[in-house]
Amino acid sequence: MSLSVYNTLTRKKDVFVPLVAGKVGMYVCGVTVYDYCHVGHARVMVVFDVIHRWLRELGFDVNYVRNFTDVDDKIIKRAAERGIGIDALTDEMIVAFHEDIDALGCIRPSHEPRATAYMDAMISMIQKLMDTGCAYVGGGGDVLYAVRDFADYGRLSGKNIDDLEAGSRVDVDEGKRDPLDFVLWKMAKVDEPAWDSPWGKGRPGWHIECSAMSCCHLGDTFDIHGGGMDLKFPHHENEIAQARAANGGGFARYWLHNGFVNINAEKMSKSLGNFFTIREVTKKYDPEVLRMFMLGTHYRSPLDFSDTALDVAKAGLDRLYETKRRLPNTQKHSPLPDTFSAAMNDDFNTPEALAVLFETTRAINKQLDAGQNADTAMAAFQRMCSLLGIVQQDVSVWFQSADVDASWIEEKIAARNQARKNRDFALADALRDELAASGIVLEDGSSGTTWKKA
Repeated sequence: MSLSVYNTLTRKKDVFVPLVAGKVGMYVCGVTVYDYCHVGHARVMVVFDVIHRWLRELGFDVNYVRNFTDVDDKIIKRAAERGIGIDALTDEMIVAFHEDIDALGCIRPSHEPRATAYMDAMISMIQKLMDTGCAYVGGGGDVLYAVRDFADYGRLSGKNIDDLEAGSRVDVDEGKRDPLDFVLWKMAKVDEPAWDSPWGKGRPGWHIECSAMSCCHLGDTFDIHGGGMDLKFPHHENEIAQARAANGGGFARYWLHNGFVNINAEKMSKSLGNFFTIREVTKKYDPEVLRMFMLGTHYRSPLDFSDTALDVAKAGLDRLYETKRRLPNTQKHSPLPDTFSAAMNDDFNTPEALAVLFETTRAINKQLDAGQNADTAMAAFQRMCSLLGIVQQDVSVWFQSADVDASWIEEKIAARNQARKNRDFALADALRDELAASGIVLEDGSSGTTWKKA
């Protein structure tokens, strides 16, 4: 089975063929580190974590790069409000970011470049654009990209350049030749951080950061560029224009975009004020619940956020953990079900992959109930869970997190088992009734006694 991915650039599913056999270069736009991450950010991280995991499962050596934007207007404003330097703010927020994303079970990328460490690379790229005539110094001193000099502008987003200009407004203070031209280098303002450049002290525009950092780590042409759907235009469109005009390479060959997280049919975002931080959500729900919730919808589709949806995800995880509790860890190797691999190879279809996982779970429980060995199915169960990044906690930890004292329950079960051995059935029944009164149901099977919440 070959991997097919939906390529925003071609607007269809393309068979994935890497530039270099056995290797994959993947760049994903990260976060601007001025505040805690919200659920929309979490979706990007979980989506591309699953993609990263599956590419590795297919045997690829993946060079996964995800950046931090650590200088921009929001960062400067927030640092000033708090009376601290931007480095102090961004360092703090990067630590918080890692805490949140680690809690969601995301594997760290190969590289996490910070924009401020790549000023020389950005200045070099801008200079190339100046040398080729694709950039110019505007009336206000900023360096601007001449959009109409790039023939393919609008191809990724499907936007027509003339339609874009008709809907834009010219800001004469910016000194642009064309209203669509965008900033590559901003001239310094008083009391703002600035770096030396051939055009005077200043700092980079947002778009040039990702073009420079991706090419530094992955080369002028690489395999996958990813990010949220909101970045398709203008950010990703501008990245393409800059990188291809400066370097002459093809830049990213496959463009993958995840859908929005919506609340009441409206995109979740900080600008709209309708967002929930990861930290707020995980005070009420285990982070694995949030991950499970996201896996239940195809990554390109909109995701409707609600407590009800999280409760459904929690119930699904409880079922999986109940199955895990019935089985010991097995070192036996088992191939993945063909249906699971087919789902993941079909543009990383996690809802279908989850359906296969639950089918396997039902089969395991039937085998155990019939007194049969389920080692092979269990090995497949463990591999599927690992690839999706779920059911990775110890069972007792999981059910403790659900306000259940697992150690107390296990003590009662042990006492009941001993009572049964002693043929003290009155005591055994009393212990079962005590657990039932606490909402715990016991199930006796050939592999021993298991329990679940009623």
